[in-house]
Amino acid sequence: MLPDFTNINYLQHGNALQQAAFYVLKQSKILYHLEPFKPVLCGTLPINIFIEGSSDLDIICEVQDFDNLNEVLEANFKTFPGFSITIKPVHSTPSLICGFHVDNFLIEVFAQPIPVNQQAAYKHMLIEHYLLNTHGEQFREKIVELKKQGYKTEPAFAKLLNLKGEPYSALLELANEYLKQQLAG
Repeated sequence: MLPDFTNINYLQHGNALQQAAFYVLKQSKILYHLEPFKPVLCGTLPINIFIEGSSDLDIICEVQDFDNLNEVLEANFKTFPGFSITIKPVHSTPSLICGFHVDNFLIEVFAQPIPVNQQAAYKHMLIEHYLLNTHGEQFREKIVELKKQGYKTEPAFAKLLNLKGEPYSALLELANEYLKQQLAG
């Protein structure tokens, strides 16, 4: 069964970093302000492979009107340290990327005109969650160690799993197969 990452309440019962992230997200009302854009916290923190100081809180959103999202972000977060917004194509899909700091966390809002459950970041997180649960705690520890050595998340998984080809694409293929099985079963 697929985990429900759409509600961050699970972070309250996680490790100290997950609990700190929960507090920051609640206190800053980031998800509240982004609610019209269906925000989902993705990346390494929800699946417990977050590396303090080198990972950020990735919030993906679905957006149809970039100007509207831009206004919401500027109205609510422009005064936060490091605030920036860029709109550019990512893999030929128009994308908005906004970054800023809240307490000790770098927040990155990533929005595309694609439902969040179909975005690559969400699919990567689901397959990584599945692989971590399937391969156990030693596997998770090895992923964390590779990340501490400078590996990005997907290349770390690809290395340990001996995946061929470009790591992001290879994991996305695994995710698509996993999701097909989940929907079929």
